[in-house]
Amino acid sequence: MQLVTASAPVTAGPCADVDLDRATIPLLADLMADGTLTSVELTHAYLRRIADVDRLVRAVLAVDPTALKQAADSDHRRTRGQSRGPLDGVPVLLKDNIDTAGLATTAGSRALCVPPRHDAELVRRLRAAGAVVLGKTNMSEWGNFRSPWTPSGWSAVGGQTRNPHVLGHSPCGSSSGSAAAVAASLAQVAIGTETNGSIVSPAGHTGVVGFKPTLGRVSGAGVVPISLEQDTAGPMARNVEDVAVLMSVLAGVDHPLTPGALRGARVGVWRKAGFSAVVDRVLESAVEILRGCGATTVDVELRYQEEIHAAERAALVTEFKHDVEEYLRTRPGVPRTVRELIEFNENDPVELSRFGQERFFDAEKAPPIGDAAYLDQRRTATTLARRSIDEVLAAHHLDVIMAPTNGPAWPTADNGDPDGLSTASPAAVAGCPTITVPAGFAGPLPIGVSFLGGHGADATVLRFAADFERAAPARRAPAYLRTLP
Repeated sequence: MQLVTASAPVTAGPCADVDLDRATIPLLADLMADGTLTSVELTHAYLRRIADVDRLVRAVLAVDPTALKQAADSDHRRTRGQSRGPLDGVPVLLKDNIDTAGLATTAGSRALCVPPRHDAELVRRLRAAGAVVLGKTNMSEWGNFRSPWTPSGWSAVGGQTRNPHVLGHSPCGSSSGSAAAVAASLAQVAIGTETNGSIVSPAGHTGVVGFKPTLGRVSGAGVVPISLEQDTAGPMARNVEDVAVLMSVLAGVDHPLTPGALRGARVGVWRKAGFSAVVDRVLESAVEILRGCGATTVDVELRYQEEIHAAERAALVTEFKHDVEEYLRTRPGVPRTVRELIEFNENDPVELSRFGQERFFDAEKAPPIGDAAYLDQRRTATTLARRSIDEVLAAHHLDVIMAPTNGPAWPTADNGDPDGLSTASPAAVAGCPTITVPAGFAGPLPIGVSFLGGHGADATVLRFAADFERAAPARRAPAYLRTLP
């Protein structure tokens, strides 16, 4: 099997005529149903792909030693006519802040290297659907929350994940490994998590699809938290169709991608103009595509952004202390408090080698979750974020809002990330759905556009993203360039 046409070294696998880069879950399900492909062959192909390519990308922290057995079990079910659905036998990678029994779940920290005893609820759902848990992906340590100087994609456990399009540039974070692994075809799909941009931003920077669902649609039980007021897991894939299939398993609700969402629709365009000329050009091209598909576009601005950011930043510190300590009590053999995490880091030879733990110190001193000032901060952040979306949707009678997801990925540096283009905050803080889809390039570096909607509008944003992808399939396989030309 020719795995991927790319400049990275590729090794042929045992099954024929399947291009991993272009394959979709429905295609793979059909091939397995008619006997052309087995899950063992598919899983073996992805394991070989990891062995060949991940030395360049460094996205995969650990491979599940039971992966081939899981695949064999899937094949056995299928021969008995007991397939569990389209995800049965499909290899999935999980961000390493998602509890996976028998595999270390570290959030990138050496303090959490004792494996959890139980699967997270979302992992139980994946296993029940027959998915092959292929392994765990690297991430920005503690979801980029230990310090403001955290370089995206670096953790003490996994080192620095690289952007497969240009290896010297950032994959962004914090679901860096999940995004880079999907871009490099190291699994069919992956699961990321987001507090504010950590699914859509790395997906945009690595040229894949990333979906952050409405808060609460996917269970957060067994996921290392930053804030239960904003955290959610979500799917990352090379196409919208696979994202929809994965969401049907994670949330228990089907999202059929019937075409025609754009015809007659009204789309707000939040341009964020002036950040980058190439981003402006990509967005204008996306606008023309929407119009060509029969949509009406209206330029809009989302209000209250500075107020949202200030209130959210203060609230997250209190929420992190409370929520992470609640989580740590479920994990035998690991530190129990933020104070114990701080002390672990101070005594570890690797943890503080790249950046500090300023936000941990802030969290240690944070007020309790019932504090009146904190409650006002959270209420302000969430209310204004929802208003920023709802008011624009209502004022212009819009179906969705489109915005650029990201600018070109920056060179990876030791002293944290530069200020970059971000449009993730309104949906993240409001708990609303948003999805990024590849839309163009700045040289070899991908640029995405996002569709966001009101609370609960998951099916709507998925349909719009699918229609846009059909009209303008912009994604391409990474070239694994060492540096920019």
